[in-house]
Amino acid sequence: MMTDQNLYSLLASRFPENTGEIAFEGPDIATYSYQDLDDISSRIAYLLVEKGALPGDRVAVQVGKSVENVMLYLGCLRAGLVYLPLNTAYKAAEVEYFLTDASPALVICDPASLDEIREIAVKADVKEVLTLGGDGKGSLMDAAKDMPAGFRTVERAGDDLAAILYTSGTTGRSKGAMLSHDNLASNALTLYREWHFTKGDVLLHALPIFHVHGLFVALHCALLNASKVIFLTRFDPARVIEFLPQSSVFMGVPTFYVRLLAEEGFTQETCRNMRLFTAGSAPLLEETFKAFTARTGHVILERYGMTEAGMITSNPYEGTRKAGTVGFPLDNEARIADDEGNILKDGEVGILEIKGPNVFKGYWQMPEKTAAEFRADGFFITGDMTQKGEDGYYRIVGRAKDLIISGGYNVYPKEIESFIDEMPGVDESAVVGRPHPDFGEAVVAFVVPDGSNPSLGEDDVIAYIKERIANFKVPKQVYLVQELPRNTMGKVQKKILRDRALADA
Repeated sequence: MMTDQNLYSLLASRFPENTGEIAFEGPDIATYSYQDLDDISSRIAYLLVEKGALPGDRVAVQVGKSVENVMLYLGCLRAGLVYLPLNTAYKAAEVEYFLTDASPALVICDPASLDEIREIAVKADVKEVLTLGGDGKGSLMDAAKDMPAGFRTVERAGDDLAAILYTSGTTGRSKGAMLSHDNLASNALTLYREWHFTKGDVLLHALPIFHVHGLFVALHCALLNASKVIFLTRFDPARVIEFLPQSSVFMGVPTFYVRLLAEEGFTQETCRNMRLFTAGSAPLLEETFKAFTARTGHVILERYGMTEAGMITSNPYEGTRKAGTVGFPLDNEARIADDEGNILKDGEVGILEIKGPNVFKGYWQMPEKTAAEFRADGFFITGDMTQKGEDGYYRIVGRAKDLIISGGYNVYPKEIESFIDEMPGVDESAVVGRPHPDFGEAVVAFVVPDGSNPSLGEDDVIAYIKERIANFKVPKQVYLVQELPRNTMGKVQKKILRDRALADA
């Protein structure tokens, strides 16, 4: 008989003895106890099964941040389904690709986009589309309230999939990273231990929950600890400052900390009950790191991870947290190698490769791509240029060369270029990133017109692309150029373009 490795079973085993204790509260939400969490996720699980979803089926979710969405995630786990969260900024053309690729049994969307999503879902043979608004209301919750509590969590093997998260691809379309119950559980238990979660910790949650950071890193730690979560539906510096005195843990992206430091009300007194601030999803500037310590007396704990493996390294909880570093490997082996896989000496810059229980199962329906990303001995090639210093601390010194990180979100130029190149009047394009004081990096596009539309302007390109892709991917600036710079092999020289964008900035 299979031993149950369902992640929900692990989380539920850590719920407080008194299930009436608060699980979620916040200024814009109803208050939910741990008993509510169990009951409502049970009703949702019953509903999903009644709608025809079978263990292993995908459930695609594109909805706003709400506790009901968290309970939908837990309901999917309980029913043995695969939770597939989609960024709420994705437009119809992007969603169509995800639904076609993942073939979900059910789709949950915002009520405002029901007609548009239903039309796409019909083409993708989705059984049914249900709605869930940012206010926690919609056909999903209406139907779930008539379902019974007491759903018996479906047993899962550790290797069974718990979630698929799409990550942008350097060669065009997104790839679905397959994460198992074991992948998520091992990483959650490691972070819970390494970051010293203790009874009475309160998590102030201001991150989105459609990606690893907000959904898995923050919430799994809180649930394993039976913590209360102060749940903000979006990041607002004033709201964060208001609730920090009632909190002990806060997880953010560098942009959060830059914006908090811009607020006069963000003081050492505000942070008097805090024990841990973490940063990730994008590089934290040393300047921000030092300014934060000077203002608050707290040292930000920077860590590094990716969709395919959750958290990979972390600065120590006890010990020196060094600016510009991402600390030490967690429960995974790590090595630095050259392009051919030859292991490099400490101090040399190469590509980080990792192996461990947190590393994903591969890319959904992309066996060739999956095989190309793993070495023969099972190490995953992250693509991130890394250096291990004499002090043993790891430093991410570069990224997969074309990747742009804007506001904490990964943006791959090839995907944006593919949309721009489809525009009438455009011959070709090239997209690069340049430094931005708020977002970290901004997207910039260089576009070569084909001459068929003499009136084509920079604003036209932006307007065209804005209708087709998420706003965080839309170029902040467009240059119309006669040609793109190329080397003798015909390859576009993006360094020249980056230098021009930087000079203009």
